[in-house]
Amino acid sequence: MKLILLGAPGAGKGTVAKMLTELDGSVQISTGDILRGAVQAGTELGKQAEAYMKAGDLVPDELIMGIMEKRLQEPDCEKGFLLDGFPRTIPQAEALKELLDRLGIKLDMAVNIDVPREVILDRLTTRRTCSNPECQAIYNVKSNPPKVEGVCDKCGSPVVQREDETEEAISHRLETYQEKTAPLVDFYDKEGLLLTVQATSSEAVIDAIKQKLAG
Repeated sequence: MKLILLGAPGAGKGTVAKMLTELDGSVQISTGDILRGAVQAGTELGKQAEAYMKAGDLVPDELIMGIMEKRLQEPDCEKGFLLDGFPRTIPQAEALKELLDRLGIKLDMAVNIDVPREVILDRLTTRRTCSNPECQAIYNVKSNPPKVEGVCDKCGSPVVQREDETEEAISHRLETYQEKTAPLVDFYDKEGLLLTVQATSSEAVIDAIKQKLAG
């Protein structure tokens, strides 16, 4: 399957993507991962991207599209791919459409995971992450706490609340999403590719996607 996953921060895109990869071997592709991969591989595009990232600037669209073009042509994408958190803006969506046309790749759908704001705030403000950069295991103080409070089950490092997961920071991220990324829902609706799922459980989202693919 070839999908785009849309939804606000904390809507569960990453969880849904992981579950879908287990269904049919599609690969999960997030912009962050491919940028880090290109930087680690030391490719020309990676070096250019690294300069922007080190300066704390956004990596320009044309650079991201160049890295995305290479990524989508790798053999593991032949079974299918799930774009998680990309595109983020209308210009990126238009550039992606051109790129897929050029590569002869047809999208199955863009899935909009629609979760109420209060659920997202609750999810993210109760989320905790292992402070060990090699581990980064994710916990939730309500639904999935570590066995020993404040200590990672996997590696024993301290478990912390990320700076971008305080209520203030999350409200800001949600505002940015509404302004820049929410218009993508209309874009893919006009393209006839949109599936909106109003669900707070990842299983319900997966079921809706399966039904749509089967139909």
